[in-house]
Amino acid sequence: MAAPKEIVELVERFESNREAYKSGHYNETQVRREFVDPLFKALGWDIDNEQGFAEAYKDVIHEDAIKVGGTTRAPDYSFRIGGQRKFFLETKKPSVDIKEDIHPAFQLRRYAWTAKLPLSILTDFEEFSVYDCTIKPDKKDMPSKGRILYLTCRDYLEQWDEIAAIFSKNAILKGSFDKYAQDKRSKRGTAQVDSAFLEEIAGWREILARNIALRNPELDTRDLNYAVQATVNRIVFLRICEDRGIERLMKMEDLLSGERVYPRLSELFRRADERYNSGIFHFEKESGRENPDTLTLRLNIDDKPLKDIIRRLYYPDSPYEFSVLPAEILGQVYEQFLGKVIRLTEGHRAVVEDKPEVKKAGGVKYTPAYIVDYIVKNTLGPTLEEKTPSDATKISVLDPACGSGSFLIVAYQHLLDWHREWYVQNLVPMLQSGLRPSSIQIRHMLPANEGASKGRKKEREPELPVFQGRGGEWRLTTAERKRILLNNIYGVDIDRQAVEVTKLSLLLKVLEGENEETISKQLTLFSERALPDLSRNIKCGNSLIGWDILEENPSLGQEEIERINPFDWRAEYPEVFGRGGFDVVIGNPPYVRQEGLGEFKGYFQKHFQVYQGTADLYAYFIERGVSLLQERGIFSYIVANKWMRANYGLALRRWLKEQCIEEIIDFGDLPVFLGATTYPCIIRIVRRPPLPSFQATQVKTLGFNDLGEYVNENSYKVNQLTLDDSGWSLADEATQALLDKLKGKGVPLGEYVGGKIYYGIKTGLNEAFVIEAQTRERLIAEDPKSAELIKPFLAGRDIHRYETPISNKFLIFTRRGIDIQDYPAIKQHLIQFKERLMPKPKDWKGDGWKGRKPGTYKWYEVQDAVDYYSEFEKPKLMYLVFQVKPAFTFDKAGTYANNAVWITPKPDKALLGILNSKLGWLMISNYCTQIQNGYQLIFNYLGKIPIRTIDFSDPTDVARHDSLVSLVDRMLSLHKQLQEARTPHDEIALQRQIEATDRQIDALVYELYGLTEEEIKIVEGR
Repeated sequence: MAAPKEIVELVERFESNREAYKSGHYNETQVRREFVDPLFKALGWDIDNEQGFAEAYKDVIHEDAIKVGGTTRAPDYSFRIGGQRKFFLETKKPSVDIKEDIHPAFQLRRYAWTAKLPLSILTDFEEFSVYDCTIKPDKKDMPSKGRILYLTCRDYLEQWDEIAAIFSKNAILKGSFDKYAQDKRSKRGTAQVDSAFLEEIAGWREILARNIALRNPELDTRDLNYAVQATVNRIVFLRICEDRGIERLMKMEDLLSGERVYPRLSELFRRADERYNSGIFHFEKESGRENPDTLTLRLNIDDKPLKDIIRRLYYPDSPYEFSVLPAEILGQVYEQFLGKVIRLTEGHRAVVEDKPEVKKAGGVKYTPAYIVDYIVKNTLGPTLEEKTPSDATKISVLDPACGSGSFLIVAYQHLLDWHREWYVQNLVPMLQSGLRPSSIQIRHMLPANEGASKGRKKEREPELPVFQGRGGEWRLTTAERKRILLNNIYGVDIDRQAVEVTKLSLLLKVLEGENEETISKQLTLFSERALPDLSRNIKCGNSLIGWDILEENPSLGQEEIERINPFDWRAEYPEVFGRGGFDVVIGNPPYVRQEGLGEFKGYFQKHFQVYQGTADLYAYFIERGVSLLQERGIFSYIVANKWMRANYGLALRRWLKEQCIEEIIDFGDLPVFLGATTYPCIIRIVRRPPLPSFQATQVKTLGFNDLGEYVNENSYKVNQLTLDDSGWSLADEATQALLDKLKGKGVPLGEYVGGKIYYGIKTGLNEAFVIEAQTRERLIAEDPKSAELIKPFLAGRDIHRYETPISNKFLIFTRRGIDIQDYPAIKQHLIQFKERLMPKPKDWKGDGWKGRKPGTYKWYEVQDAVDYYSEFEKPKLMYLVFQVKPAFTFDKAGTYANNAVWITPKPDKALLGILNSKLGWLMISNYCTQIQNGYQLIFNYLGKIPIRTIDFSDPTDVARHDSLVSLVDRMLSLHKQLQEARTPHDEIALQRQIEATDRQIDALVYELYGLTEEEIKIVEGR
């Protein structure tokens, strides 16, 4: 495609006036207006928002250029799709040499890398450079570092297709931009800004903790953790304010010259207290506020660690551009940061280590942004429908385990966007018609100013909640942003540090779009500091345990009480419960397994209906979250999905059937949380009487562009009334009706086989116990008695549908009670592994145990007691415990197997046919837990599928049974022949017979269970 006419004209105009444009008098604003804007309009971007999109959904954001120290602190353009940034565009005047000048490239890469954007563009129209911004910027980088495309304006004419295929709006909508970014991403040197900044502030914590502990020997562990966290938070807050242009008078960079750094830094903190009001800086007693910080300003801290930290925050040493650091990235960094704690050794040395609960959980799991967005949109969105800002004043949003505040930040942003759009649609037209703010019509539109302006003098006209920015767009005032935050956002966390981080994140969100001028104006006009005090909104406490724990445990000491941190919801939030409770409860409660809840199980049993002795912590958070709602309030969490089928979820399932479930989204084993398999699901509940059905979605891929769109395309209805307490299957209503019918046609498999389903042998060290045929022959040759203990042995990979298991390995089965002295050859073989076979002593304190897990076994015995070992010797059904398709077979050779294989010693070939059939797979896939695109067939789940019993007094039933057994015998024979086939012709002929026999088995199983034609279509997916 040739370059469009307007691009040809732009290039010709630039070429004909090149000298004038390249003179220093032609500035950035001119090149943007006359060349860059038309260039990107030709690529399909609505540069001037001619379509009138709301602020949150504009194609292009023209950043207000904030000048600080002579440098621009915001990129010139941010290009977006659906409100999400895709790339930055930074412009320079044509007199700048973009190809060779170091500074413009470094500046652009800092912006984009900090904003976590893969690509961005630097241009003066004459030159056009595209940069891979996944590479961490360094002040020493040449301008060519990360540059993946360089064009001059002459190239626009010949390479327009390439430019449009990457950077046009249409190309981005089709995914071409993302693919290009992925293909061009450097294989070396890439670093995510979140992991890099986490490493940065983790380093600060280390050096501050060591120095503060050294210079302040009177501090205990709790005070040390507080002091370090508070100092880090304050430094981060002030630095972000500086880069956003809010702070010009209090620059930490000035502390790099001279001595007594901490006293001077403390003075900045004091001035910030006067200016901002927030709990981040709170050093003086004030009426109605929490007790001030009287600790940190008295600390002794050496100059060097503070200078090292501050120096890394400023150009040219800093790769970060804090003005564009997204709030969610900061939250993600802090979520990981909060996973560690400082401990003091006996010598008062500071050591940073994982918190015990984080270590047990395998690390911190940060909720992905698309999950948070979906939960907020589908809870807060409906709550705000048909509301006015006055109505919204009383809406309360809670995260009862708020962590770093990720859910609350998004909820707050949603509220800000909603208010702004409401005012633009309803209030602004009235103002533009000439009505004054004091008019009755406008006064009725304004919300009561509850909490943001307590000390303000009476004004002649009410303060408007919006104002027009430099570009003509309407924005919320700081006072309105504060009012919304104080009225609507609430959070609780048991971790005091997390509470402070949540406050920090929310307060930085309040200040977005502010500058030094607007902050000073508030102080001058209203004697009002810039930020609200969030101590009444964001609180520290135990969301699950109230002060009534003292009634049951009156002997609890002060230290124990502080650790448990009881919390009385009604006493802490009387205004919310005066309205009946919260309107929205959202979050991702902590993943704490039941083993860590022992001391509280008695309390949970008494106070929670969902109590089950082995229930994980999230079960109690679900009940508590719903109980905090007012009538018609909406609850939504992301939690593990195991409650749907696990025994410990029984009480929760029963309780949930009495609630109004709106939606469950099951992600199975998809890696929603980076680096962890957590089997997550989203559940949404409305506090009202239950409805007959709810919406469900089983997510099969994370390759979607928008979770909401995926849900709309793949959701279906589940009949809530027919869900079985013994385990939930998220089947659609037709499939659920079929499953209910099948349940009435037979008995649970576990009952059918008399409870005899067993897993294979766990040796604890297969290297010692699992041997090759050659070793078996040698051991028997050395001592014929060895044959008594050597068994044919299968692994999971050896089990296939209807195939006769073939064993090439053998097991030395030294079960409990064997006298190893009777088997000298085997003893001699095992003794070479003795150190690694030893059971770990219960009182072992070290980390490096080389042997097996603790147990009562002897060093030469297999690890687990296998009391049912004789069942392996009998004819039996064997199956793979993890299946992506049916994998059941028959064995009569006395073969043993590892624990990837389970057995039932009921040699029932009719049962084998049912389990390997299409109907059997339908039941398995609805009763068993999904894992890695397949299913886990452990006894707890598989044992529940209904097996059709045969009435041997009914000739028709006997005939069906005998036909099924005959067909299964044929299948076993055909598969054995297929295993032995030598030519492709034989293989094809046998495969055709197998397929035909399979169809006959399926038809007979359908007949056994009495399926109709419509029901058969459900099974076969037709």
